[in-house]
Amino acid sequence: MKISDVRIRMVQKQDSKLRAIASITIDDCFVIHDIKVIEGSDGCFIAMPSRKTSDGEYKDIAHPINTETRQEVSETILAAFKASLAEA
Repeated sequence: MKISDVRIRMVQKQDSKLRAIASITIDDCFVIHDIKVIEGSDGCFIAMPSRKTSDGEYKDIAHPINTETRQEVSETILAAFKASLAEA
C-alpha cells in the first residue's frame, strides 16, 4: 500500500479540538475523505471517518485493519498537517 496523495483542510473553530480534515489517496485509485486531525492532551492524533448509530454510538466507516497500516496513515497525515501549519 502506498499513500499517493494527502490533502489537508485546516479548521479554524474557536473552542474546538478539531484542527483539520484530511483526505488520502491510496495507490492512486482509492480515496478516504473526512479523516479528522484532533488536538489531544498528548498532541495531535487522527480519527477515521465515522457515523452515529441509532443507539448513539459512533462506528468507523473505514479504518486500517492492522497496527502497521494505522501507524503509516497516522504518520503521513500528521506530517502533512505539520507542513500545512508551517506554510500558514
